[in-house]
Amino acid sequence: MKKIFLLCVALLVTVGSMSAQPAGTQRRSMNTIRKVELKDISMSDPYILADPQTKMYYMTGTGGRLWKSADLKTWEGPYAVAETDPTSWMGERPAIWAAEIHYYEGKYYFFGTFTNDNIIIEDIPNRYKIPRRASHVLVADKAEGPYRPMSNEPYTDEKLATLDGTLWVENGTPYMIYCHEWLQCVDGTMDMIKLTKDLSASKGKAKTMFKASEGPWSREMNYLGELTYGLPLGGQVTDGPFLFKTQTGKLGMLWSSWSEKRYTQGVAYSASGKLRGPWIHEQEPLNTGNQGHGMMFRTFEGKLLMCLHYQDEGAPRKPRLMEVDDSGDKIRIIGEYIPR
Repeated sequence: MKKIFLLCVALLVTVGSMSAQPAGTQRRSMNTIRKVELKDISMSDPYILADPQTKMYYMTGTGGRLWKSADLKTWEGPYAVAETDPTSWMGERPAIWAAEIHYYEGKYYFFGTFTNDNIIIEDIPNRYKIPRRASHVLVADKAEGPYRPMSNEPYTDEKLATLDGTLWVENGTPYMIYCHEWLQCVDGTMDMIKLTKDLSASKGKAKTMFKASEGPWSREMNYLGELTYGLPLGGQVTDGPFLFKTQTGKLGMLWSSWSEKRYTQGVAYSASGKLRGPWIHEQEPLNTGNQGHGMMFRTFEGKLLMCLHYQDEGAPRKPRLMEVDDSGDKIRIIGEYIPR
């Protein structure tokens, strides 16, 4: 996750790998719990839940740890909240990418991408050894966890590397929207699969919604001549889906890819108003300049904000908030939002 993979990803994988302990053990953060401002937190793929029950904001992302805040400015954490089964396909110390927390039907659900590097599902000649990587769902009774798997059965095809799963409910039916990783399929796809009512399993066959190359602004990963995992790999990325509806009822999706200006946030809209699409991509991205993997939430005061990560050259990724106008058929970025 959560979650574009350059040399800095190696550090993220290491951090994520330290975040899992055997199921049945209350996990504690290896970091000292502290209070800091949002601008001082380093995190990829941030996701914020405005919890209607506690009236608190909870933020997680790659690494799987949790931060909490009453005002979006000062945050307390990080807490390690995800517990996994070491006997499952995830292994003993899975990396956690692009974690999200959703409040659904009275419970809290942790959608995360888990990687077991000890299992190789495909060795692609002259390209990459694809590890066992997939989106999975954990559950808790409280926003602060602990989150545990409802089942160890995979939600997606075991032969595929999938990531960045997110939740969307259409006509009462929950779905997982996720990415088939470009490292394996070259032209990354955005896919969807139905979930059971309690989110404990998937059902039916997955369907492809669109390919990365369908985005008019999306470019090959090696477009700027940079390396991925130290290799000059070609291909186009689908990353970070987030579904939303505008105030006029238009169904849209935030998603990210590589562009002429590095990591980039784009948006597409469903012509049918349903997940089945077809999905029509905006010609120009919403955000450029090495920022993306966005999601949106409404503050307790009613303001619509987008949370994404950005990265200045040579610096770690950090969360950023943008104010959004969704009054029309398409969303519009108003500007950066600075919590006060």
